[in-house]
Amino acid sequence: MSKSARTPDVLVIGAGAAGLACARDLLTAGLDVRVLEASDGVGGRMRTDRVDGFVVDRGFQVFNTSYPQVRRRLPLRGLRLAPFTPGVLVRSGRGTLRFGDPTRRPGTLPELLRGRLAGPRDLAALGVLSARTALGPVGALKRAPERTTRTALADAGFSEAFVERFFRPFLSGVFLEDGLETSSRFFHLVWRSMLRGTLCLPADGIGAVPAALAGALPPGTVRLDTPVARLTEDGVVTGDGGEVAARTVVVATGWGAAARLLPGLPVPEGRTVTTYYHVAPRSPLGEPTLLVDERRRFLNTCVLSEVASTFAPTGHALVATSVLGPDTEGRERVVVDALAEAYGADTAGWELLTVRTVPDALPAMAPPQPLSRTTRVTPGRHVCGDHRATGSVQGALASGARAAREVLADRR
Repeated sequence: MSKSARTPDVLVIGAGAAGLACARDLLTAGLDVRVLEASDGVGGRMRTDRVDGFVVDRGFQVFNTSYPQVRRRLPLRGLRLAPFTPGVLVRSGRGTLRFGDPTRRPGTLPELLRGRLAGPRDLAALGVLSARTALGPVGALKRAPERTTRTALADAGFSEAFVERFFRPFLSGVFLEDGLETSSRFFHLVWRSMLRGTLCLPADGIGAVPAALAGALPPGTVRLDTPVARLTEDGVVTGDGGEVAARTVVVATGWGAAARLLPGLPVPEGRTVTTYYHVAPRSPLGEPTLLVDERRRFLNTCVLSEVASTFAPTGHALVATSVLGPDTEGRERVVVDALAEAYGADTAGWELLTVRTVPDALPAMAPPQPLSRTTRVTPGRHVCGDHRATGSVQGALASGARAAREVLADRR
């Protein structure tokens, strides 16, 4: 086996958000770092494809501007961010109801006050919850008693009807689980980020985010198409049998690959999501707003070309609809029928552009859920990623940053 001529101080395996953040911090500290990526591009689960002139993310994702790690690491202006409407539409038995943020769009207040979506009790509970979550110290949220999100919502005074009409369908698309089993601490942090930030999409797709992170690294730092077969005492063995020596190795892959490279590593259950991308001759919704379904026939749907015109060629509309689990025979037809009713549109002329299934799109985060875990596994071996923190871009970046700090502390 041939050995690499240059021996880096640290090898980072995986060029997703966590690995790129870790590499950047180590390079800033003066270490020699190399990143090995198995695929043909950076990003991990944050990848974007071009399909027949359409911009297609590998699974529907949104970008939140309020995350501290995002603000620290990314030039937001360069991403050409296009915002969603602050709020969502809920397709329910009462028709399509708008849940808006009256602090940003006062015109949505009359719709809330009419009581079609929420009664006085739920509106009061919502005001108290949002004020405490958005304005209080973040440390208090992290130290709060932990339970499931469903229990936390009940304790906050929300009626079961409102939880089923709004929170359950909306949060199912956020957590990728249908029972509101996710840790209440994580729910409060997510709710805070939504209230304080703006949900957007980069004009070139979500893949622009890791591309910007990688662009901040010196040329040659990332080596693509280089899968790692196993770790050794001296470094790693790549898929082609080559050896790369390094005193320190940071595994920044998804948790399935991490468990293979680091036998015995405890990993979470994963959540799988499938997104159907349909091309329509005209937009079924003339606004950049997320639509969720009280009957939970799908997680959420939106007209991507209304959010950013760059997502579709002129004269076409691109609709993205996500469901829990894998694509199965006949499921797309069921989804299209549900969309016809949800949008109140004729879907007969819609064409299926592509389907993207993302296994292990998010880690399960049932309580007890540590918000951050050490990255140390054995001397000189570390692991980072959203599965070591929270299932979000913030969690991935923060875990990568923690890995860098702990690598530097160990070297000292």
